[in-house]
Amino acid sequence: MRAVHVAALLTLALAACNVERTAETGADAASSAIQAIEPVTEPAAAADAIPASGDARMDGYGSIEFGMTAAEARADWNGNALEPAGDPGDGSACHHLSPAGQATPAQLAFMFEGDLFVRYSAESAEITAPGGGRVGMDEATLQGLYGKRLESAPHKYVEGGKVLMSAEDGGKLPSRLFFELGADGRVTSWRVGLAPQIGYVEGCS
Repeated sequence: MRAVHVAALLTLALAACNVERTAETGADAASSAIQAIEPVTEPAAAADAIPASGDARMDGYGSIEFGMTAAEARADWNGNALEPAGDPGDGSACHHLSPAGQATPAQLAFMFEGDLFVRYSAESAEITAPGGGRVGMDEATLQGLYGKRLESAPHKYVEGGKVLMSAEDGGKLPSRLFFELGADGRVTSWRVGLAPQIGYVEGCS
């Protein structure tokens, strides 16, 4: 609101000068009013959206978006058919779908809970995360790519390992990006998803 007041006062002052340059009293009053206003402090803006890298985005992957049902994701997916990675149960429980033909389901896996797409993860060095991160990169390389966007925390299960986490994305959805690093300081996997599923360290286990 203070910024609006400053702009309004400046407009009035300029108008006064254009209409009658000799109206020194009015111009001086406007100038005094502007100087009396405290410096403007804008509220902190939301974090910039982490840019997509190939198919990997902060709101989904490829042709599928967070919030789709499993049936919608299978219908819209334009790669190898999505297959259950384990028993999906009745569909409402947490489960994963992965593209057919992968060496392991965890190379690229899509998590569904309540029959909605909520997270995806990768353990393949051939798949790039939003913003450019990959499996095999070290922490310094990640920090070079993401700057201050990633916060560090100890890994829950890997001694000497870390998890590097982004804040909630400032784009379409409040998703987050997590990198898991082993004791050697290199990325072993990464994931993008919504809360609370992004924080499931054990996946659907």
